Amino acid sequence: MKPNFTQKVTNWGNFPVVEKEMRSEDSFKRIKEFVLNHNEIIARGNGRCYGDASLGETIFSTKKLNKFISFDRLNGVIECESGVLLSDVLEISVPQGYFLYVTPGTKFISVGGAIASDVHGKNHHAEGCFSEYVIEFKLMTERGEIITCSREENSDKFWATIGGMGLTGIILTVKFKLKNIESAYIRQESIKAENLDEIFRLFEESENWTYTVAWIDCLQKGKDLGRSILMRGEHAFQHELPQNLTKQPLRLKKKFQPTVPFYFPGFVLNALTVKIFNLLYYKKQTKKEVKSFIDYETFFYPLDAITDWNKIYGKSGFIQYQMVIPKEAGKEGMKQILETIAASGNGSFLAVLKLFGKNNPEAYNSFPFEGYTLALDFKVNSKLKKLVEKLDDTVQQFGGRIYLTKDSMSRSSLTNYLKNIQSSKFVSLQHKRIINNNS
Repeated sequence: MKPNFTQKVTNWGNFPVVEKEMRSEDSFKRIKEFVLNHNEIIARGNGRCYGDASLGETIFSTKKLNKFISFDRLNGVIECESGVLLSDVLEISVPQGYFLYVTPGTKFISVGGAIASDVHGKNHHAEGCFSEYVIEFKLMTERGEIITCSREENSDKFWATIGGMGLTGIILTVKFKLKNIESAYIRQESIKAENLDEIFRLFEESENWTYTVAWIDCLQKGKDLGRSILMRGEHAFQHELPQNLTKQPLRLKKKFQPTVPFYFPGFVLNALTVKIFNLLYYKKQTKKEVKSFIDYETFFYPLDAITDWNKIYGKSGFIQYQMVIPKEAGKEGMKQILETIAASGNGSFLAVLKLFGKNNPEAYNSFPFEGYTLALDFKVNSKLKKLVEKLDDTVQQFGGRIYLTKDSMSRSSLTNYLKNIQSSKFVSLQHKRIINNNS
């Protein structure tokens, strides 16, 4: 009798929850056997994406593919298996004077997942997506073959896999470049903006900064619509640091890490509590502009400091809705989106605005293009689907796009931009949903 590997599986948003077969292996030989013996497979990294990405009839977890292969300290090139987390990379690279060229808002994603989603960060306008720094990767195809993919070798598979959401095969190993740093700290400027006009002006004035991001109070209306705080930053040089940080500039002190021990009751998060939180967050910065030096974890990964923070949204879970609007229509598009959210009462604790630069045309499955992107967390409730439909209408009206890594509700016309991916075996629930909506 075959062992039963069926289990309940969900991603970081705890929505949706599915009961499917999930396996994990660390041997390429056993992974090949697994691929050849199943008709529908999707690879899954650490499950820190949102929505229904990486969920399918049969799930292959890359968690056991967690070994480093090499680290070229002279040239800043690292090679590792696909299940290695960005946090693992940072743990060994930062003390050696290297950092990730591109990182999303959590360090607990896998390197393979970073390629499948072609993740972006606060520096897309300056340094692009994760794929810009990928040298090559090894991919297991539906026939169990292992091929090396790069810009020169199997380039069609290379670009189809970049942002391809796992539909081309299982990424086994990855080789990619890191950037030099002199310290583990960021020189940050934090500037309050009273409305949407001001925050867009600040983004334009900050385009020469490597990192820019804004938190937005999404429940404001009228003259306060778009009230926000812009954070912009640069990796701090050693000579810039205050005296107390110069002794070990590439090492961080260990911090206390609180944990959310249980799922919050459903009534805790509502329009009133979100409004109060947003007010306090905006008011805690008493000055118009604050300059400081903060460690990279505080700047890039503020939520990672709280273990299991997703439980705050309760057992029903939450979605993250992220879209991009073309730059020339960014202000008007975001105005309509924020007005729709404010009118719905479905506020978001985490509303994050970023600026994208020009996209790499070869990375045709990647989410970003030149424009403004807004990411919002919404608790799952009976009104949410209607709100998502309204937001979809606005995004479509302005020629925007939805991020597949976050999506679990949007219409196929907004999500279906995966091209030239032909595979009968590597299929996700998200992919099926998009296909079914199109048929």
